[in-house]
Amino acid sequence: FSLLPLQGIQFLIENDLLKNTCEDIAQFLYKGEGLNKTAIGDYLGERDEFNIQVLHAFVELHEFTDLNLVQALRQFLWSFRLPGEAQKIDRMMEAFAQRYCQCNP
Repeated sequence: FSLLPLQGIQFLIENDLLKNTCEDIAQFLYKGEGLNKTAIGDYLGERDEFNIQVLHAFVELHEFTDLNLVQALRQFLWSFRLPGEAQKIDRMMEAFAQRYCQCNP
């Protein structure tokens, strides 16, 4: 997974170690100890529709209720490393903003 995130996830699915659902993959990325945080960010930032659904499921696992914006952002960014591409960062921050507003109306 750390070297080739897409192939790593596919390998886990093919060997029945992971279900091919957005929620299951998001849980794996969120709770997977020892996973490379850069690889998590690269996987979540992909433009593919399925990866975007995984990103939203991943963000749903975070609870931002009663946190100020800085605290919530720190918690979010602690779970992965932002990729370098601006479009990927934009998708991830958009998902964060939606979840933050949902938790703090």
